[in-house]
Amino acid sequence: MCRSAPADALDRGRIGYSELIVDIEGLIRSYGYAAVFCGTLFEGETVVVIAGFLSHRGYLQSPLVAAAAFAGSLLVDQFFFFLGRKRGRALLLTHPRWQPAADRAEVLLARHGTWLILGFRFLYGFRTVTPFVIGASRVSVGRFALLNAAGAALWAVAFTAGGYFFGRAMEAVLGDLRRHEAWLLGGIALVGTTVWLLHRRRRGAAAASTAESGRRWPG
Repeated sequence: MCRSAPADALDRGRIGYSELIVDIEGLIRSYGYAAVFCGTLFEGETVVVIAGFLSHRGYLQSPLVAAAAFAGSLLVDQFFFFLGRKRGRALLLTHPRWQPAADRAEVLLARHGTWLILGFRFLYGFRTVTPFVIGASRVSVGRFALLNAAGAALWAVAFTAGGYFFGRAMEAVLGDLRRHEAWLLGGIALVGTTVWLLHRRRRGAAAASTAESGRRWPG
């Protein structure tokens, strides 16, 4: 007996969906670590948490996720350190949005130098400007490199583990996560994007306030 056209279309749709899932999984396995490395060149907490979740799901390996996050974080912060050492205050004049965060970083550096270098990655919004401020200070290259490596390792492991254990917690609540993966990944991305947008808006307001104060009180 010939199968009905709707049934054939449904089967073709299922096959197409399965092929799409396989393609996405292949892309994650092939380029996931590179995506983590590139994501950590910015404030990449969301990328690392997503990768940690994917490691729980078996698409990636947690140690390699942490290694990629460590490498990207270490590289970009060393770059900003040397940029601060070379350009210093001159660059802040061309980036007024950095000024409020730079002022706070200077205060923290004076009070808690070692702890700031170890933990600035965990202070959202300080990822870029803090190593720049440290570079413009008297902190030695060797001291920053050592503490920066330790901080990058701690940060990478913490956020990878956070994503991994989030997956475990969701599995305990929801059971088989196969049907919920897309929603959970979208939720992580949405929360991360919302936090980033709110921070960007607040930083813009702080920069505008700083600029206004400068106009009112020249010199």
